[in-house]
Amino acid sequence: MLALIPFGLVFGVTASEAGLTLLQSIGYSLLVFTGSAQFAAVEVLGDGGTVAAAVLSGLLLNLRSLAFGVVMAPAMVGSRLRRAAESQLMIDESVAVATAQTDLRWRHYGYLAGGLAVFAMWNVTTIVGFSVVSSAGDVVEDWGLDVAGPAAFLALLWPRLARRDQQATALVGAAIALTLVPITPAGVPIIAGALGVVAGRVPRERVRGSTR
Repeated sequence: MLALIPFGLVFGVTASEAGLTLLQSIGYSLLVFTGSAQFAAVEVLGDGGTVAAAVLSGLLLNLRSLAFGVVMAPAMVGSRLRRAAESQLMIDESVAVATAQTDLRWRHYGYLAGGLAVFAMWNVTTIVGFSVVSSAGDVVEDWGLDVAGPAAFLALLWPRLARRDQQATALVGAAIALTLVPITPAGVPIIAGALGVVAGRVPRERVRGSTR
């Protein structure tokens, strides 16, 4: 939750610079609630793009939520309405906290605890970023807040790099994404980077073969 404070502040500033009102910015953080998709959509609108282009950018970046849903499905309990409501918290941080637990009950608890904590802080910092930080000059660059997002994602990724197959997956996925960034729309490099799992299977298969 604390790690996302700079990220939320930067979104508030970005929304202000793109010409959104405070109410519109709050609406983004309440209803969309996915940092990368929010940034992509607001930047498209700020550059004079259409609403359709903004929505498409957000959808492409959020396709990873399909994989999150598959991972979390066994731990999601209750009626369809309850699960639909709780799926609003399906973000990188909540899923990272949840999947650190093996017991499904604690996985669900970790998902809700992580998701609600980030949801509260994200919306508060959006307001502060829009109302206070946006009028403070070049504070975003001066304080290095613009790198908060990448730093937070690296922090989530680091515990997943203990095994060789995980390392191979990360390296190949990053290489694919970096290659596609200059030539594809926003969101496509992230989704294509998921192909790195193929590389991760090679070390795993070698380990299995050596134990037979």
